[in-house]
Amino acid sequence: MSMRAVEYDRYGGPEELSVRTVARPEPRAGQVLVRVHGTSVNPVDVTIRSGGMKLMAGRRFPKRTGLDYAGEVIALGRGVTDVEVGQRVWGFLSDVSGRIGAAAEYVAVKASGLGPAPARVDLTWAAALPSVGVTALRALRDVLRLAAGEDLLVVGASGGVGSTAIQLGLAMGARVTAVAGADNHDFCRDLGASRTLDYRDPAAIGGSFDVVLDCHGSDLARYRRLLRRGGRMMTTASSGMGYAIRSIVTPGPRVRVMMARSRRADLTALAEYVDRGAVQPIVEEIYPLEDIGQAHKLAGTGHARGKRVITMLTSP
Repeated sequence: MSMRAVEYDRYGGPEELSVRTVARPEPRAGQVLVRVHGTSVNPVDVTIRSGGMKLMAGRRFPKRTGLDYAGEVIALGRGVTDVEVGQRVWGFLSDVSGRIGAAAEYVAVKASGLGPAPARVDLTWAAALPSVGVTALRALRDVLRLAAGEDLLVVGASGGVGSTAIQLGLAMGARVTAVAGADNHDFCRDLGASRTLDYRDPAAIGGSFDVVLDCHGSDLARYRRLLRRGGRMMTTASSGMGYAIRSIVTPGPRVRVMMARSRRADLTALAEYVDRGAVQPIVEEIYPLEDIGQAHKLAGTGHARGKRVITMLTSP
């Protein structure tokens, strides 16, 4: 059997992406086959496609793209007993090699790496959340240990991780300040931020915070100085990794990093936040599969309100 999937034959711009007819995968032992309703474009998808991670992704082509997926289970591999055919699920891929990709009509994934999708959200829209939602959840809950009543600063607050972190921070009882461009301040306040700062105006960046979550990767030293005694800071941006390493040996709190994995427990917890109305997927635009190149092009600008979603359905 065949399916449509996005592939590319060399590193380069979004014009390298093409929709092709390929063989549909079969679930191996411990896997399930998911009919994908939606996927979304992450900055790392753009980085991989352009060759920015070629040391990890390798030079074997063709490659596929897309990490996030939401859809329904249509087949079970041998030994899978805790997932049902017809179940609504979501998750994200951890493999950056491009051997598989969620920008396809079907994807075979480990049963342990997916979770029940939220019931109150359409599956196409749900595809905006898995990777950014789990990243924000684990950052605030597990790494930064955000507590009720604390002051949280979210840098890069209008993007996928940042917009989710605003909502989760509020749900956890924190007071949230958002750093974003002035044109996104109303957007951040609508999500729950009580205060907004313009990253382009250094004089406006002030205050003191218990927790800083950076989702942008620039000017980390400036934001680190805003931490109170005992404060915690983390960056999710690959461009901030160098500073995070240097923070180990320089005065001040250590800047931590984390690599999120698709795990059922985290995806289940995220779905619960969605189903009780505390978190919603933020979708900038929905594209048909054939327009994935345009979604990649715009995602590469670094300016976003939430996520760009790709639908596998005939009608978005």
